Amino acid sequence: MNRLKSQLALIAEHRTFNAVIIGLILLNAVLIGLETYPSIYSNYSDLFIGADRILLWLFTIEILIRLVAAPSIKQFFKQPWNVFDFVIVLSGHLITGGHYVTVLRILRVLRVLRTISVIPSLRKMVNALLMTIPSMGTILLLLGIFFYIYGVIGTMLYSAIAPEYFGSLHSSLLTLFQVVTLESWASGVMRPILKEDPTSWWYFVTFVLIGTFVIFNLFVGVIVNNVEEADKENRPSPEEVKLAEVQKELAEIKALLNKKE
Repeated sequence: MNRLKSQLALIAEHRTFNAVIIGLILLNAVLIGLETYPSIYSNYSDLFIGADRILLWLFTIEILIRLVAAPSIKQFFKQPWNVFDFVIVLSGHLITGGHYVTVLRILRVLRVLRTISVIPSLRKMVNALLMTIPSMGTILLLLGIFFYIYGVIGTMLYSAIAPEYFGSLHSSLLTLFQVVTLESWASGVMRPILKEDPTSWWYFVTFVLIGTFVIFNLFVGVIVNNVEEADKENRPSPEEVKLAEVQKELAEIKALLNKKE
């Protein structure tokens, strides 16, 4: 059993094995994309279903290899990405058992997310983004207060002028979300109101300046900072590099002394 575990561990950690899995995930993504074209899927539906089942069992074999190769089952499921992969593959079997119900078939596209767990650079990026969640709380609170204040002001000032945009608080908040994304905010939202109320420019200009260029940049700053911290954690420190060099030199000296003896 230990010999089998060690052999499977070598397979699971091999670069070719990971490359094959990435290729299968990409192939699965292409097939799912082609299924969205009714003309293609109707003509080759049996081929799509057969290919999907083959890919599902290949992914199942991959999970089993990694599960057996792990030091223990508990150790395997301690890794969040392993749990993620296991759930994705398990959901695929549930979908197959459900005879391809439309709602369940949509879940198959989640297999494409497995590229994140397989590719280390993507995994590092997602981990860095997850690290930003605690620090995002304060910024989200600030953004919520900012949106609420401008939403109430907009409803009070412009509900009669543009009821489709500022007729109620929730419609005002939705309009402000469009404005903060800078999507047609000037021509679509501000200009019609500006014709009726020439002083309304201050409302939109201050909202864009504060919301887009200040608060949203805080989001970007927090994300960039956490990505840099995650990169530093994965990168060896100068002391560790120097220690590795010293150990290498000692190993070479020891090899030379053994040769002389």
